[in-house]
Amino acid sequence: MPELSESVDIEAPPERVWTALTDWVRQGEWILATDVRPVIGPARGVGGRLVAVTGVPLPGGRRLGVVDTMEITRWEPPTRVDVLHTGRVVRGPGTFEIRPRGEHSTFVWSERLELPLGSVGRLGWPLVEPVVRAGYRSSLRRFADFARAHAG
Repeated sequence: MPELSESVDIEAPPERVWTALTDWVRQGEWILATDVRPVIGPARGVGGRLVAVTGVPLPGGRRLGVVDTMEITRWEPPTRVDVLHTGRVVRGPGTFEIRPRGEHSTFVWSERLELPLGSVGRLGWPLVEPVVRAGYRSSLRRFADFARAHAG
């Protein structure tokens, strides 16, 4: 399973970064081309479920794209949340970690991906990996701004 891990320093305390991170319905403001929502309830603990759709916007506020279902498997405010991606295309464990850095924070986003399409997916991964990493880095830069300004 390929692993992606990217990080960004954020000029905000861990508690504010955590609040911004777990503001699930606003993740679309910083994750590129993605809308996220809890499935049932607020998804604020182990067993909470989320669904994300990444793709092109359609009229009416919907998206045409990949559906990513997730279950929260670890919940440690304000430092860590783990999810298990359970969709048809996006599968595998992911971690959001907030590391205190004095009055500020470092945010680390890691994913271990079960590639779709078997051997075709494994062969194609080296071609799409740079694009995926660029998307993560762009999203992390956007998250740093989002978290810094988040009202909590």
